[in-house]
Amino acid sequence: MKRLISIALVVLFLASGLAFAEQKGKICVATKGKSSAAAVSDKAGLAPYFLIFDGKGKMAEAIENPFKDKEGAGKSVAELLKNKGVTIIVAEEFGGQIGEVMKGKGIKAVSFKGSAAEAVKNVLQSK
Repeated sequence: MKRLISIALVVLFLASGLAFAEQKGKICVATKGKSSAAAVSDKAGLAPYFLIFDGKGKMAEAIENPFKDKEGAGKSVAELLKNKGVTIIVAEEFGGQIGEVMKGKGIKAVSFKGSAAEAVKNVLQSK
């Protein structure tokens, strides 16, 4: 009986670990283009594109920023990214209040200069 309970606990522990691994947040890189080779955008809220990567660094989606030409885009961008499950956003700079807005949505802002692929690699290495 003790052995059966022990096995059941191990199975539950492993299952919960796998479920947790799948719930890792997504990484968003604000970029100037649609590919992972694109340069990281100098402004987070006004970036032409957002590339969404899963918790393992695989690109899942490229989104054209619908708010790139709007004043005060930060709040709208933060809501969009929150709804996509993003927990980290990377850009060269976070002007205005966008850094605080992101933080309020549970999204960590990371500054980085280089390509989107390099940015994601940097984020994953720093975890």
